[in-house]
Amino acid sequence: MSALTFKLKIKTDQRVDMSPLVCQLLKDKEFNDIAAITLQSGKARLRVDELFHISGSDTDNIVIENSFEKLDFIGKGLEEGSITVKGNAGAYLGLEMKSGTLDVEGNVGIFAACEMKKGLLTINGDAGDFLGGALIGNKQGMKGGTVVVKGNAGERVGDHMRRGMILIEGNAGDYCGSRMTAGTIAVMGTTGRYLGYAMRRGTLLLWNQPTLSATFNDCGSHTLAFLPLLFNSFKKLNSKFADATQAFNRVQRYGGDVAEMGRGEVLVKI
Repeated sequence: MSALTFKLKIKTDQRVDMSPLVCQLLKDKEFNDIAAITLQSGKARLRVDELFHISGSDTDNIVIENSFEKLDFIGKGLEEGSITVKGNAGAYLGLEMKSGTLDVEGNVGIFAACEMKKGLLTINGDAGDFLGGALIGNKQGMKGGTVVVKGNAGERVGDHMRRGMILIEGNAGDYCGSRMTAGTIAVMGTTGRYLGYAMRRGTLLLWNQPTLSATFNDCGSHTLAFLPLLFNSFKKLNSKFADATQAFNRVQRYGGDVAEMGRGEVLVKI
């Protein structure tokens, strides 16, 4: 049984809501029923077969080909199976994702992994702002699962993050880890300004020395027993993090943000 494949015919002028095309919603549907599903695109509603050539039948494995940056809400609420995106993706990739795997070959827009609960999301290109963040007005962002970014990430990574891991092989923008309440963010590249702004708890694990505000205290250098266990958990990932099993044992630790609870930590490779 081959993967259910949606190959884009035309690039629309308006953005397209792709949320109906997830594994659990397409399960047990006939080919004609899938083709007749309508997708919101601006003020219009377009049938799936108007936008895509459809082939295959395995709804547990969905492939979106010729994808571009106006395809929003891919993998929204995904509960099972896998979705592979060949190309770029729009905003809200993996919104409220509950399980399964989501893999994007290109770049993605804002709010990827927004309020994600479980599963594995891999972005082979760059990610936009608010990766793993909360919807505007909400107070809890990513609540679980793992996000791997092989490129760079924008501003406000992990804003209001509650649980889970975000692993960035490249650089992260300003306000990385802002308003975190728990979870782990690891960045191999550089980080921007206002790192850990209003951070309450959680861990920022960095390969390069950041510029920290005065509300973070230098707690000295430490050898932490949990780090080898954490790095060992990365082995299963298709990422540079899988090769970081013994990346470093000793770190410089900073505690903060003391303008908030002050129980967060920034760990920097020595």
